[in-house]
Amino acid sequence: MMLAATLAQAATEVHAAANTAAALDTLNPIAVLEDASKNVPGFEGGLSSALNIIILLTVLSVAPAILILCTSFTRMVIVLGLLRQALGTQTLPPSQVVVGLSVLLTAVAMGGTFERMWNEGLGPYARGEQKDQLVAWSGAKTPLREFMIAQIEATGNTPTVLMILEHRGVDTSEPERLSWETDVDMLTLVPSFVLSELKTAFLIGFRIYLPFLVIDMVVSSLLVSMGMMMLPPVLVSLPFKLLLFVLVDGWTLVAGGLLTGVMAPMGGS
Repeated sequence: MMLAATLAQAATEVHAAANTAAALDTLNPIAVLEDASKNVPGFEGGLSSALNIIILLTVLSVAPAILILCTSFTRMVIVLGLLRQALGTQTLPPSQVVVGLSVLLTAVAMGGTFERMWNEGLGPYARGEQKDQLVAWSGAKTPLREFMIAQIEATGNTPTVLMILEHRGVDTSEPERLSWETDVDMLTLVPSFVLSELKTAFLIGFRIYLPFLVIDMVVSSLLVSMGMMMLPPVLVSLPFKLLLFVLVDGWTLVAGGLLTGVMAPMGGS
């Protein structure tokens, strides 16, 4: 009886495995992608739709990192990180707070640009009014290009753009003949914008560092003159730096300066 029950259980498991294998054999990934493409505007029909889905998923996986580099988030997070180091508070505020505040400040500073990107490109495509994804991308790209160009021109970092163009084989001997629209594509504009934001962020960080550096030097000189060489100067200067920062409403000043430093695009780039 036990042998018969064991054989019956084994036969049942073999039958279930065979059914599972048959189901896997009939599962066609391309067919799944084609079914999914029917629900996405602009991806109707054929194998090309499935390939479009694969490309779309690939782009979406790297889109957050690219989008971060195309916004003022880089400037915000670097300046706030340098401010934390200048205060000497080590891990306070936490990195989550610094990154979160940077995201919110970026959203405030680029609210108009994001609204234009939605209204001119992503919104009509999401509502099904515009079926061509290339047209949607062009409509969303234009406001973002204008924003990046405005920041590069406002900070005087156009030589960075010329450097990238030169490495790409473009003749930059006569910069006045070059045009943002015809000669500077996204592959040139994005790294130029990132380098410009890095330079601007470190300049702002340098200015923030100066008053705290003065406090550290004064405290260190006083401790040496008093013969208290074994007492770390940072330990003594930290309360004074925190007091100074709170008295001048430092967080509001820094956040306001960052928001003011983001130039609104004038259009027509």
